[in-house]
Amino acid sequence: MSREWNQLAVQKLPPRELNTKLQLPVKTLTSPGPTNCSERVLSSLQNQVLGPLHPEICQLMDEIKAGLQYVFQTRNRLTLVLSASGHGGLEACLGNLLEPGETIIIVKSGIWGERAADISNRLGAHIEVLEEKFNEAITLDEMETALAKYRPEVVFMVHAESSTGLKQPLEGFGDLVHKYNALLIVDVVASVCGEQFFMDSWSIDAVYAATQKVLGAPPGLTPISFSRRAEEKLFRRKTKPFSFYWDMNILGIYWKCFGNEDRVYHHTVSATLLYGLREALAEIAEEGLPAIWSRHADAAARLRKGFELRGMQFYVKIPQYQLSTLTVIELPPGVDDRIIVQRAMEKYKVEISRGLGPTAGKVLRIGLLGPNATFETVDLVLRAFDEGLRHALRSKV
Repeated sequence: MSREWNQLAVQKLPPRELNTKLQLPVKTLTSPGPTNCSERVLSSLQNQVLGPLHPEICQLMDEIKAGLQYVFQTRNRLTLVLSASGHGGLEACLGNLLEPGETIIIVKSGIWGERAADISNRLGAHIEVLEEKFNEAITLDEMETALAKYRPEVVFMVHAESSTGLKQPLEGFGDLVHKYNALLIVDVVASVCGEQFFMDSWSIDAVYAATQKVLGAPPGLTPISFSRRAEEKLFRRKTKPFSFYWDMNILGIYWKCFGNEDRVYHHTVSATLLYGLREALAEIAEEGLPAIWSRHADAAARLRKGFELRGMQFYVKIPQYQLSTLTVIELPPGVDDRIIVQRAMEKYKVEISRGLGPTAGKVLRIGLLGPNATFETVDLVLRAFDEGLRHALRSKV
């Protein structure tokens, strides 16, 4: 009887699309992210899945925390990873450090400032946006004028704006923000490890990154760190954070950040992603941050030189505001960016990204992140670009 019932219940046949084994091409991922993972990182993903409170996972969490403190150059005890993309870090920082009715100054240098304003609005905050030219950074004098005028509780900045390729200098901003009794949140998703960054020395209160960028791990986890000053704001909130999932009080207990003896279950973190991040951080520790910073700077200089020889113009004109992790070039007049991107992928399996947000249809974006910050990758990208541009120019005729 049950067998006859099952036959009647299953009216849709198994999909033919799943009758074959998964097969994927090998691509060189030189967009603003994700980047390629090393063989060591990829091999780690084959390990057995374990539970979120197994002793082996707890040990990995401790090791990852130590690795992130090195990467962020911080002693912050409230340092951990969220089970989310970089957007989760943005929401967690804003959602934990902003309360309804409080004021936030957002430095808008591209699409991520727009997203921060959208999220802050949903939280019921009062928003003041400082919108600079998308290819020039804000100055300390401009920030102080805004701080004196608006007296915010929180300031948000992006270190590496991936939609424009702008690098925002950060030295001095933390101390200036503290002078006005506010907290400084910085997005380091596209910069950390590829650009010099010193969370404690620069007096930054909250940062978040993404594992699929320079860290060279699979996407799906977001490193995040709160200073003691940020902790104090978190603990004296009048209302609970808007989200249980992003509540840094509870997550901090799960990650044993507050001196608690036992971890308390919060959610089932992906063991597989922890393996990959742990190995990526181990590789970073072995190479050392100064060597990694130099490698990214050298690769970016070679890429920029290659584009200069081809007569290309950079979207960010001032060298001190140009990123090592991301190079953004202006499209030649009348050239279809879609043709360049498509041809580079078809012929060389190389990923070049189109513009995003304010740069859509205006630029091409090339990321040299983590394992791909090498001269070999730069030369491959330039060959793929040449092929794509030739194809695009022929299409104009």
